Amino acid sequence: MTFTVAARCPTTGSLGICIATSSPAVGSRCVHVMHNVGVIAHQATPEPRIARVGMKLLEMGFKAPKVMRELEDSDVDVEFRQIAVIDIHGTALARTGGENRPWAGHLVGDGFVAMGNLLEGAHVVQAIHDGYLAHADQPFDERLMRAIEAGRDAGGQVEGQTSAAILVYDNQSVARIDLRVDLSLEPIAELRRQFDWFQPLVPFYAERCNNPRVGRHKDYLKGKGIERQFGVPPAHVAAARAAGKRPG
Repeated sequence: MTFTVAARCPTTGSLGICIATSSPAVGSRCVHVMHNVGVIAHQATPEPRIARVGMKLLEMGFKAPKVMRELEDSDVDVEFRQIAVIDIHGTALARTGGENRPWAGHLVGDGFVAMGNLLEGAHVVQAIHDGYLAHADQPFDERLMRAIEAGRDAGGQVEGQTSAAILVYDNQSVARIDLRVDLSLEPIAELRRQFDWFQPLVPFYAERCNNPRVGRHKDYLKGKGIERQFGVPPAHVAAARAAGKRPG
């Protein structure tokens, strides 16, 4: 009950997935990306443990066709899965099992996969595919976002969406973008809001991994002239402090 774009950027080598579904917390089950290794999207009726085996095979240097065969041969319930595998070379494969709820299917492009199940129709996957290709001039993570938005705008899932996620790795072994909306009436819109809010901080967190003296995120944004609203203490905590009391 999910639709997805999974890809490797041919220019930068970045790897990523953007995904949305009608059930909660999709980012905890279906999204598998590893720096300098590859991508596996495992959905419909996902089994994260099997997907992790596939990622281990990619990490060992096996190419996407071999990994897909192993995922097929080692899983007695493979017909309930929908799987995309992309290796570090950009070889992309997908499989839609016969027990996926209709409409279900996939399209494989050069280094990317668009796929989904329980969709309004084949045109949704086509929109994801075309949305990814149409924005080749955009940064990789933006292309993923626009592709999943295109799928939503083409009808998405018959039941609507409840959760969404984006996970991207570039030239570091820590994620460039790792954002999730686990429960929302319009999770793709909320993911877009979080994505846009977070974008100015991407270089900050990338640098801070290697340089802990870089300072605080709020100071970084202030130095760039960027305004962001952050969380504040709950009203009862603020009231206690104002009264000179310790909260709680």
